[in-house]
Amino acid sequence: MDSNEVILALGALGQATRLDVFKLLVRHEPEGVAAGEVARILGVPANTLSTHLAILARSGLVRSTRHSRIILYRAEMARLREMVLFLVADCCGTRPEFCAPLVAELIPCCAEKEVSHV
Repeated sequence: MDSNEVILALGALGQATRLDVFKLLVRHEPEGVAAGEVARILGVPANTLSTHLAILARSGLVRSTRHSRIILYRAEMARLREMVLFLVADCCGTRPEFCAPLVAELIPCCAEKEVSHV
């Protein structure tokens, strides 16, 4: 991931509705959420949501698949990972003590999710 791609992704997330959409899709990985359900959950008009989803898709943060008349949206977790790694890559290379608290906060978050699915 290069600087321009990160800027595009951060720009896509730099709007409240799009950030809410992305967070909702991350919470519903790996199954995804139908566009109509996203609109209902977030209380966003369908045409407005469509614009936001298109911006997120262009940034590479979401993808869609069509199942008959339903469009299912999923967060691109690999893209999120690339973006986060890009943002902190230099941090640990020169001063690992700055990244250690970030890693420490992420580990319990992920561990709790894994345990709750068991």
